[in-house]
Amino acid sequence: QVQLVESGGGLVQSGGSLRLSCAASGRTFSGYAMGWFRQAPGKEREFVAAITRNGLRTDYVDSVKGRFTISRDNAKNTVYLQIDSLKPEDTAVYYCAASVDGISRITYQYEYWGQGTQVTVSS
Repeated sequence: QVQLVESGGGLVQSGGSLRLSCAASGRTFSGYAMGWFRQAPGKEREFVAAITRNGLRTDYVDSVKGRFTISRDNAKNTVYLQIDSLKPEDTAVYYCAASVDGISRITYQYEYWGQGTQVTVSS
């Protein structure tokens, strides 16, 4: 079992920045690839970014490339999502997730999920 707790969300103006954190507890954090997903009201949950177990490879959805940066600190059992140049369309609940099978864009390939943190961007 892995428990994930996100934090760092909030209300920010368009163009602003946030840093989301996801703290993991339970099994060895470094044994999991980590992903960030988001879900806007009335929409399906969508992939945002992912990072391999050792942090050497990352993947991003095209709409966030150049604005979002995923990173991890295995010593602190934490994965981060730095969000810059926020846009109103980034408004969503952001979830982190853990996958034992490796980096993926697919929700069902992640076994563990956090409860989410709300990001709201005002125009």
